[in-house]
Amino acid sequence: MEIIIHPTVKEASEEAARLIAKHISNKPDAVIGLATGSTPLPLYRALIEMKLDWSHVTTFNLDEYIGLPREHPQTYHSFMWENLFRHTNIKAENVNIPDGNAAAIPAHCAEYEKRILVAGGIDIQVLGIGSDGHIGFNEPTSSLASRTRIKTLTKQTIEDNARFFGSTEEVPKHVITMGIGTIMDARQNILLAFGQNKAKAIAGAVEGPITAVNPASALQMHAVTKVFLDDAAAGELERANYFRWVHDNKPDWQKI
Repeated sequence: MEIIIHPTVKEASEEAARLIAKHISNKPDAVIGLATGSTPLPLYRALIEMKLDWSHVTTFNLDEYIGLPREHPQTYHSFMWENLFRHTNIKAENVNIPDGNAAAIPAHCAEYEKRILVAGGIDIQVLGIGSDGHIGFNEPTSSLASRTRIKTLTKQTIEDNARFFGSTEEVPKHVITMGIGTIMDARQNILLAFGQNKAKAIAGAVEGPITAVNPASALQMHAVTKVFLDDAAAGELERANYFRWVHDNKPDWQKI
């Protein structure tokens, strides 16, 4: 796990964008896993500005609400097309987002896993982290070996997401999410976290024990995970100065 700390969200997001752009340049048919929410928005804006060729890229989204009409403004289908896809030349048939209105949710989840395998697996998975340490919608106590499945959201997550809806009552209680095992299968993970409200979760995920109570802590066992933080999100890391020193003193061939 590599911890990369920048003073601002913009700087951290731009470095993460350069990493993804480099991968797409080297592998035009890259398979990229994507996240939603406010955290990756600066990353997506940076990628749009780079005017990359997405024509052969395949994407898989982490999750989706269950029960919202597909065109509802708060579905992750709407989010991704509004904030990234429509600004690129990606082909619609190469976009994969869980179907929150599937007739048989368990069967759809199994099929989603198969589609990832058929695509060759995910090269880079973009992740955010919840204030309780969840990644995707793998809430605390989720199995660290879990696969794509239905999950019930915690009250904390519903409250955190209520700002996107009119009230907590309007937030769906159930979602489809890639499992932690699915995330761990990606060849590389990029975790983004910004703001003081993520500092405790990041400290637990990076420096705490590996535990299902902080699902993001499983990434300590992943071979290639890069964690991009602003100063505020790094605020509770005991080794923050060491992480900064490592990043600043990389050999040129390791720099992004």
